Amino acid sequence: MYTFIKLGGSVITDKAGREAADLPLITRLAAEVAQARAANPGIRLLIGHGSGSFGHHYAAKYGVHRGLAPDADWMGFALTAGAALRLNRIVVDALLAAGVPAVEIQPSAALRCSGSQIVAWDTAAVAAALAHGLTPVIHGDVAFDSQQGSAIISTEQLLAHLTLASDLRPARIILVGEDAVYTADPRAEPQAERIPLITATNLDAVLHGAGGSHAVDVTGGMRSKLDLMWRLVSATPGLEVRLIGARPGLLADALGDGTIDSGTIIRAE
Repeated sequence: MYTFIKLGGSVITDKAGREAADLPLITRLAAEVAQARAANPGIRLLIGHGSGSFGHHYAAKYGVHRGLAPDADWMGFALTAGAALRLNRIVVDALLAAGVPAVEIQPSAALRCSGSQIVAWDTAAVAAALAHGLTPVIHGDVAFDSQQGSAIISTEQLLAHLTLASDLRPARIILVGEDAVYTADPRAEPQAERIPLITATNLDAVLHGAGGSHAVDVTGGMRSKLDLMWRLVSATPGLEVRLIGARPGLLADALGDGTIDSGTIIRAE
């Protein structure tokens, strides 16, 4: 079984800036991945990351996520793709420096979409990388869209496709981003409480309280992520999704076999 990791764009970059990668944090997270691999050499990892202040700026400026007409100026599409690749190179280089055999795989090269949804993605390269003990690194990306011209496909959508439409069935998906899911926005309401576990019994209440992102995000914010992750755990027996923050050591702990007293777990029970 596999473990999928998603490094949130708002974690590894300053989304309020412009192509502002948090290099010390990326380096530390890469070291924690290397630590987990050393502790469990048999672990098979796939890493995805958001575009943060790299891709989202151009996508929002040019409306790539809303769709581009055939005769529109497609420079924004190219700029968004280029920015996403620049951040991917930073992440992959940090992993390589930490001793992780990371290999970049550009989703848009093999994606076909319609209405901002994936209709086909040749994932043979992803499977081959994993089979050879490599760690494929994918990222939220632009895509050509038969219905609206262009689209942005989020990292969560890519992970969902791998989970539901390929033979790469993960046992765990770890989302490194918000510290946890809360009863309200803890930035605005300090009394908000962490929700340690989401199951069918409290899902509706959690979704009611979930909000969007706090900076430019063309991929939907927290509620859309929770909706998608619930669909995955409902359709994949035994799958557990864990949302954690980027506090030192949390990713390494989450990749281990122990329990951590933070974050939020989503599972079908």
